[in-house]
Amino acid sequence: MFKALLLSKDADVFSAKVSGLEPSALPPGDVDIDVAFSTLNYKDALAIANTSPIVRQWPMVPGVDGAGVVTASSHPDFKPGDQVVLNGWGVGEKHWGCLSQKARLSGDWLIPLPAAFTPEQAMAMGTAGYTAALCVQALEQHGVAPADGPVLVTGASGGVGSFAVSLLARAGYQVTALTGKPASADYLKQLGATAVLDRQAFAAAGKPLQKETWAAVVDSAGSHTLANACAQVRYGGVVAACGLAQGMDFPASVAPFILRGVTLCGIDSVMAPKARRLAAWTRLAADLDAATLATVTTRIGLADCVDAAATILAGKHQGRYVVDVNG
Repeated sequence: MFKALLLSKDADVFSAKVSGLEPSALPPGDVDIDVAFSTLNYKDALAIANTSPIVRQWPMVPGVDGAGVVTASSHPDFKPGDQVVLNGWGVGEKHWGCLSQKARLSGDWLIPLPAAFTPEQAMAMGTAGYTAALCVQALEQHGVAPADGPVLVTGASGGVGSFAVSLLARAGYQVTALTGKPASADYLKQLGATAVLDRQAFAAAGKPLQKETWAAVVDSAGSHTLANACAQVRYGGVVAACGLAQGMDFPASVAPFILRGVTLCGIDSVMAPKARRLAAWTRLAADLDAATLATVTTRIGLADCVDAAATILAGKHQGRYVVDVNG
């Protein structure tokens, strides 16, 4: 038997609870792992609270991230004893995820655990850190340099935002953090932000073109926040969009794109090819200050996940939850 957070739905009756399961219940896959640590991402929180149609089949074990040790494998890239990391690939939506002591996965979804990190450290970053690295790399690939001017990070006190602030600051950028949590100002400055703004200034409809302020933006909010950020980007600037915490809509104008040459880059972490994933994790290993991980994480157990998910959806959590599935 092993323990997992199991989401079930029978007619209109939904439940989310830690359950004991037999290994025979695991879905098909060519790599079995003993999970050591997982995380709670925004998508996991939506699934656990059943407030959005994240889960595509029932029952489901959530957990889009996982780190652990291979116990059995028929995949050529992995053997028992290997330490591995999972991020995305529809796990927790269509395939059982890693908020569980055991997981059976496709080896094509896995990457080796970077030597620089323990499994717990890898999950302290998880999809949030990996996505932040993809965003920073996108800005750099489009030619944004520290000398070009300040970079805005929206949703800065969340997981992606926290890591984006840290990575950008360590790369020499002047970072302005946008947050709805005034109490997080000291936390964000500790991560490297030089200024902190209230998200309310971006939360409602604004003019199609506003004062040119930012050389680039990393946005995890979407909706009016993303639209206003685009309207404030300097000529030739770049916006990396990776989230929808405010909403999936984009009530914007084409003006920033056709009058200022602004580039809007979509950042997908779920289905990104392995080469891009490895590059992002290499960036994290090289540039992320390990001390940052202790600053941004809170460690919980499987039994705490339902309450923690509610905290995330209420916008009351700062940083990251790391889940010790054996704790």
